[in-house]
Amino acid sequence: MANWAEQLQGELAGRGLAVASIPGKGRGIVASRTFFPGEVIISQEPYVSTPNKILVGSSCDHCFASSNLRKCSVCRVTWYCSSNCQKVEWKLHQLECRAMAALTEDRKKMLTPTIRLMVRLVLKRKLQNEKVIPSSCIDNYYLVDALESHISEVDKDQLVLYAQMANLVDLILPSLEFDLEEIAHNFSKFACNAHTICDPELRPLGTGLYPVISIINHSCVPNAVLTFDGRTACVRALQPIGKDEEVSISYIETAAVTKKRQSDLKQYFFTCTCPRCVKGSEDDALLESYRCKNQACDGFLLPESGEKAYTCQKCSISRDEEEVKKTTREIVLLSDKASSLLSSGNTTEAGSIYKTIEQLEQKLYHAFSITLLHTRETLLKIYMELQDWQTALTYCRSTIPVYERVYPPFHPMIGLQFYTCGKLEWLLECTEDALKSLTRAADVLRITHGTKSQFMKELFGKLEEARAEVSFRLSSGRGHGEQFS
Repeated sequence: MANWAEQLQGELAGRGLAVASIPGKGRGIVASRTFFPGEVIISQEPYVSTPNKILVGSSCDHCFASSNLRKCSVCRVTWYCSSNCQKVEWKLHQLECRAMAALTEDRKKMLTPTIRLMVRLVLKRKLQNEKVIPSSCIDNYYLVDALESHISEVDKDQLVLYAQMANLVDLILPSLEFDLEEIAHNFSKFACNAHTICDPELRPLGTGLYPVISIINHSCVPNAVLTFDGRTACVRALQPIGKDEEVSISYIETAAVTKKRQSDLKQYFFTCTCPRCVKGSEDDALLESYRCKNQACDGFLLPESGEKAYTCQKCSISRDEEEVKKTTREIVLLSDKASSLLSSGNTTEAGSIYKTIEQLEQKLYHAFSITLLHTRETLLKIYMELQDWQTALTYCRSTIPVYERVYPPFHPMIGLQFYTCGKLEWLLECTEDALKSLTRAADVLRITHGTKSQFMKELFGKLEEARAEVSFRLSSGRGHGEQFS
């Protein structure tokens, strides 16, 4: 495809975007007009994609739906939810199917999602070159070729692994000739450019390569968010984005201290210099600090220079270092036991121990502690599974102030947590609380998820139901907290 870069620029210009060289970052995408919160900046189908769980059939290979699945009768690897999805994929799957059907059962077990993604990449490139399937200015191999592999920065052990994976692809596709070194480079590109495809509640479904969206750079305080509808990736503005402003998304979980975020970003081979990372210590102090010994004080403790103690930055009360270490050791021992119980399916017992851990952490850590937050998130999952809605609601509510501290105002995690709160409050017939929570959820998620998906339609339906119930109660003279007999 001649002048593919110019064609891409032309396509993006029609969407109010441009590829630009960003100092210290390489390529990036900038706005050539203003985008408003909730507005779609760009959406893209994957160049190639694959579900996470291949052999067990957890989702359709084309649309990622999870119902009405049927296994391909020839290769016994691929699953589709409908004949339409199978037809759309057929030209690509026909070649893939033939190759996978020839594999022994042991070889099929080696078809990891990453290997499968590469097999599909090789086959799609072949079919586009032969013009069997169409290409476009935002769907072609040239865009994949232009992605950064960082191969010169990859360590020796990883290079050996990429070479072995390339040889495996060669074994799966013996009739095709391709450059094994290029395949190894492409595995490196997957590592720093592929995206995890998630459902609307941010649960991982699979992996996809989106070559245009991959040009968008990272920030720990992004102005846009990436979500998925099926396997369609959609980037929406979280805040007003002005003309000539760079569009940014987050590559990682940002509810973490700077050191953890920088560690998580190492796989992408850059050091983040966003405002949050530059500010660093001020933000981190709350998220990882111990709380003041005075329960009435909301200050946090700082190590006292030359002393075996921590001192509150607000009221100057000290806390003995040995006391802190003793509680920390107790928490570690309990956490190991609780985690083991949870893994073995002893959910009730694990929940009891996690409750004890949460009580200890409450006395030790600041209210905005990430450690305490993760314990409460675990407790929420446990009591949701046990269908103890009241306890689950208590822990769900306790996480929201921390979410609002660590995430931007319009972040999907905040919206989803309010949605969970609202559903629990509805189950418990706390109708007015449910209305407030569902309203907050809708306010956030309409920005991050749009308004047209089935997920959002269900949220709006629950919200209207709650509004109608509250309105009925008010009109019939029922006060706050009253329930039907």
